[in-house]
Amino acid sequence: MKVVCHPDQKRHYPKQFLVNGRFQPNPEMPERFDRLLEGAVAAGCTPETPPEHGLEPARAVHTTAYLDFLEHAFDRWQHIEGAADAVTPNIHTDCRDVGYPASVVAQAGYHMSDVAAPIADGTWESVCWSARTATHAAMLVRDGASSAYALCRPPGHHAFGDMAGGFCYLNNSAIGAQVLRQAHPRIAILDVDLHHGNGTQSIFYARNDVLTASIHADPLRFYPFFWGYANEQGEGAGRGYNLNLPLRRESGDAEFLLALDTAIERVRAFSPGALVIALGLDAFEGDPFGGLRISTAGFRAIATRIADRLRLPTLIVQEGGYLCDELGENLSQFLRGFQDA
Repeated sequence: MKVVCHPDQKRHYPKQFLVNGRFQPNPEMPERFDRLLEGAVAAGCTPETPPEHGLEPARAVHTTAYLDFLEHAFDRWQHIEGAADAVTPNIHTDCRDVGYPASVVAQAGYHMSDVAAPIADGTWESVCWSARTATHAAMLVRDGASSAYALCRPPGHHAFGDMAGGFCYLNNSAIGAQVLRQAHPRIAILDVDLHHGNGTQSIFYARNDVLTASIHADPLRFYPFFWGYANEQGEGAGRGYNLNLPLRRESGDAEFLLALDTAIERVRAFSPGALVIALGLDAFEGDPFGGLRISTAGFRAIATRIADRLRLPTLIVQEGGYLCDELGENLSQFLRGFQDA
């Protein structure tokens, strides 16, 4: 299996983000990239650097206004006297269909669903290379590879078509799915991150050609709070093509695997031509976010079950998973389990 990544994905690093009303150290740090790459290589993956594919794959799932905002927001922010080091919104709107403001401060509130995706010097470059990583890995699978691992950093599944949030800017899993749609009439996205993939759900919510399924900690008292409930099933043509399987806090391997069986059966019934796994390692029992309690062996079991029961061309896209001693080994076990199956 190839591991696709680019060193410029480490350029993005806003040092702080706002949580519980206070600025705290940002856990989505460049060292994640190094730990994950070590884990992928230890699992036998061969590194490959993506070429500069351009923005067309991102335009397939994101609006032009949003991409323009991400590209220029940091430079525009520097003209504000006394502004913070990173773009962070201090105003949000409940009305997104009336007018579009010219102020970068207002646009930050318009294009950022929360305050956990600050834009700093180097963010745009890293975000673009993260999306190119997903694009290139998806092209490998589209063109015949049985699987590929996209080491995407920053992650992407909380990014909507026109909003950043939760450390995510461009939705790498959605971009990869769109690339795979060039070869297959139906694609399934299976999100196994600790947090619900609310951005991915939103992008495909009214579509019946992409099935989205997410296993995650119950959002009743956990991020992203407003999305991820079991009654969210899609709308219009997409009704019945979105599956959410929220788990109670502290659920472990057994509960996760039981939910995974349900998701796998839904994917099999959908009969997609290819699969995207939005891989979060933050469901780990020792992850700093501490919402679920998946073991290192559990990650291997999850991968083995997906590969063995679905046997589909598969793009694996890195989502969450934060610094702890076991981060690299958790990825290694997942990739080994998938390849062995």
